[in-house]
Amino acid sequence: MSGTMTVGVMLVRLLERHGVDTVFGIPGVHTAELYRGLAGSGIHHVTPRDEQDAGFMADGYARASGKPGVCLLITGPGLTNAITPMAQARADSIPMLVISGVNARATLGRYEGYLHELPDQAAMIRTLALSSERLERPKDLPSLIDHAFAKMTMGRPGPVHIEIPTDLMEAEVGALPPAAVPEKPASGIDHGAVERAARICAASTKPLILAGGGAVWAEAEIRDLAERLDAPVVTTTNGRGLLAGHPLDVPASPSLAAVRDLMRDSDLVIAIGTQFGPTDYDAYVDGGFVPPGNLIRIDRDETVEAGSIPATVFIKGDAAEATGLLSSHLPLAGVAKAGAARAADTRDATLASLLPKMKAMIEVLSSIRDTLPDATMVGDSTQLVYAGNLYWEASGPRRWFNAATGYGALGYGPPAAVGAGVALGDAPVICLVGDGGFQFCLGALGAARDEKTPVIFVVWNNQGYQEIEDYMLSRDITPIGVRPSAPDFTMIAAAYDIPAERIRLCETDHQDALAPGQLDLTLLVAALRSARRHGGPALIEIIAP
Repeated sequence: MSGTMTVGVMLVRLLERHGVDTVFGIPGVHTAELYRGLAGSGIHHVTPRDEQDAGFMADGYARASGKPGVCLLITGPGLTNAITPMAQARADSIPMLVISGVNARATLGRYEGYLHELPDQAAMIRTLALSSERLERPKDLPSLIDHAFAKMTMGRPGPVHIEIPTDLMEAEVGALPPAAVPEKPASGIDHGAVERAARICAASTKPLILAGGGAVWAEAEIRDLAERLDAPVVTTTNGRGLLAGHPLDVPASPSLAAVRDLMRDSDLVIAIGTQFGPTDYDAYVDGGFVPPGNLIRIDRDETVEAGSIPATVFIKGDAAEATGLLSSHLPLAGVAKAGAARAADTRDATLASLLPKMKAMIEVLSSIRDTLPDATMVGDSTQLVYAGNLYWEASGPRRWFNAATGYGALGYGPPAAVGAGVALGDAPVICLVGDGGFQFCLGALGAARDEKTPVIFVVWNNQGYQEIEDYMLSRDITPIGVRPSAPDFTMIAAAYDIPAERIRLCETDHQDALAPGQLDLTLLVAALRSARRHGGPALIEIIAP
């Protein structure tokens, strides 16, 4: 390629070279030049209604596609609006590239009242991103982009930020340099550690596997390892669906007593892609989680080796590669160790321990899954999602994710569902959101309409922040601030020309009286089928007890 181009045009071409096909953002005067090269490129631009939604859309896109989500944001308020999504991405190890403008270089650090000015934008973002870099010379843009993608994909994933000063965006640069041929990094897996782990596995009589969000691309390898060891597999929230329907599957929270009993009864725990974070392992903050005494840990993040939970053997590496390597050191058919029976007993005990109202909510989730088995279910912080995080199985890996653990941002679900829908094309996406959380991000309906994504917004309307109200009551605190009024969600959907339906699944007005078998799920099934036939976005409001 000959001739010159502007920094803004080169940016688009570099993104294309890294396989980017979608960006999320809202243009502004500080980023208009970055948009110059988008027309005629192979990159599709999605316009949310605010930058927080842009970040959450990029998150949902990344989780569904396995590729980094990319945002184009204006200087100052555009970037600060995206801080919450970046923090969520950091907590859940989601690859996200945030490209923003920044004021002209001559003005930086002076803080004299320029439009969108911050005292030190990059320093602020460094507190939560894997890195935050500024383009200082136009010729450095290719290496800056290359470094950002390497940072997001070669270690533990997370958000990366690049800022481009407004006075450089129109700068002329030479032709796009040849793509650097990335050296395929050596796996770096310590084969000695794998061999030690294999010997420990061979000696175990009651092994157990814990699989988290870092394992979602290792489905086949984890299944193979589990079957060779006859080991139950407990999946955390972000690992659900890895062994869907398998006799060794335990889709239950490690914070529940029955799962903790299973862990204590195991003479070996193999943890794959899980942080042992408190929101998964000590959700009730009761201090009842006991770290495994005999632990093999597989993680691509070497910092976990020096963490608070010591491992007997630590294997640094990609979950799929390291797990597959460990399996290759074990016999195809080992000695039967009652793994399926241990898993079934734990599933039964877990379900029996749940409150009746939680079991009823699980019935709702199962009805959605069984009606649309190929759907990806994206959740906000709402009671349906809390129930599913405790005990429920998705139809496959990467088909159940939400913000109700880890950073726990309200307003995540709808925009993340739109991002997932953009990534998945015609495949259905279900957004599970409460009436309170939905009011954080109603503009996601507009983006869903623009993109014609087949997202079905399922609104669990329990008249406010019911989970917080229950918590306050449990601590003898008079509930205040938990009953915000809700709009007519069906009318808001209609204003966007999105079909909507309101249903009531039972007659009881008291949530604590809710029990399995009480819900008329035929209404929900009919509404889901109708929404799916529509093909584009749709909304179903469920009036909860």
